[in-house]
Amino acid sequence: MKLFGNINFKKLKEGLTKTRNNIFNKITETITRKAVIDESTLEEIEEILISSDIGISTTEKIIKKARTLLLKESERDFDKLKDIIKSELLSLININNNEQYEIEKYKPFVILIIGVNGSGKTTTIGKLAYNFRNSGLKVTIGSADTFRAAANEQLEIWAKRAGVEIISSETKDPSAVAFDTIKAAQNNLSDIVIIDTAGRLHTHKNLMEELGKIKRVINNLLPYAPNEIFLVIDGTSGQNALYQVNEFEKYSKITGLIITKLDGTAKGGIVFRIASEKNIPIKYIGVGEGIEDLQTFSPKDFVEAIMN
Repeated sequence: MKLFGNINFKKLKEGLTKTRNNIFNKITETITRKAVIDESTLEEIEEILISSDIGISTTEKIIKKARTLLLKESERDFDKLKDIIKSELLSLININNNEQYEIEKYKPFVILIIGVNGSGKTTTIGKLAYNFRNSGLKVTIGSADTFRAAANEQLEIWAKRAGVEIISSETKDPSAVAFDTIKAAQNNLSDIVIIDTAGRLHTHKNLMEELGKIKRVINNLLPYAPNEIFLVIDGTSGQNALYQVNEFEKYSKITGLIITKLDGTAKGGIVFRIASEKNIPIKYIGVGEGIEDLQTFSPKDFVEAIMN
């Protein structure tokens, strides 16, 4: 079952304005003030790509292909160069990220949300729930981040905005909240369960171990669950985002990434680096603060929004 509907390309392009200015506009400026595309031009483009957090190895692949332009003078034009860059960028992020959920087969379909505090995890859960509900599905949220005092209150606000049920408790441990959430979802015949977890700092081993306990509790109730484990990453954190993926992978299999706050950064190039180095599907991206501003990730649209 495919959810969420069509991509709002206009909103996507507006949200990626800073990144586009930092990549495409700078490349355009570099080329237009040059008489020909030569080696010095490519070196400047290389610096632009690296500074946008695309990464050195990724940039080297792009520049290596671009150098083929220099073999024939007739091929040395901006459109050819742009096509090469676009093609290489698309190949990096064109991972199997189709938003398909076997909801008819697995009910409730359980999504576990992980990520550090400040990544936009709470708001992302609210936006996910809103979009699922708008697709005609019944959603139950589990507020299992019991380590942070304000977590329940914030998630309750978002659940109300999304119009979905939330299970929470200030007195129980996270795995108990997960247990209650699954039971409630079974009783009220929910289609989707979204369970929040503590905003784990990778140095807090006990919190990471708690994540394992939550997964075991869910799996004891529903042997097929969790169906998805999404890691929420703050797009403004740059290279630190890659570090977070590496640390969380030590404790949990990650089935998809949600990259938030891309409208607030000029270094959206980190998306390409994460995708190329980790080979984990990017499921959704945040390009605004509104409840409708979490979009299904489309590799083609993402590249077009940056390179046009």
